[in-house]
Amino acid sequence: MPKIKTCRAAAKRFKKTGSGKFKFRKSHASHILTKKSTKRKRSFRLDQIVDQSNLKAVKRMLPNG
Repeated sequence: MPKIKTCRAAAKRFKKTGSGKFKFRKSHASHILTKKSTKRKRSFRLDQIVDQSNLKAVKRMLPNG
């Protein structure tokens, strides 16, 4: 039986927390920031937790998590 390969793109974007959830960074935070509100830019700083509806897909991409 071959080994299950990790999706390298997902490995760069998601990290597993101590409780087994996955966290990720929000998009749109890197450039063209002048037109975005301060409140919106502030929310980009926070890590997000993967939603329940996407959790199965993320776990499949990161078998060794």
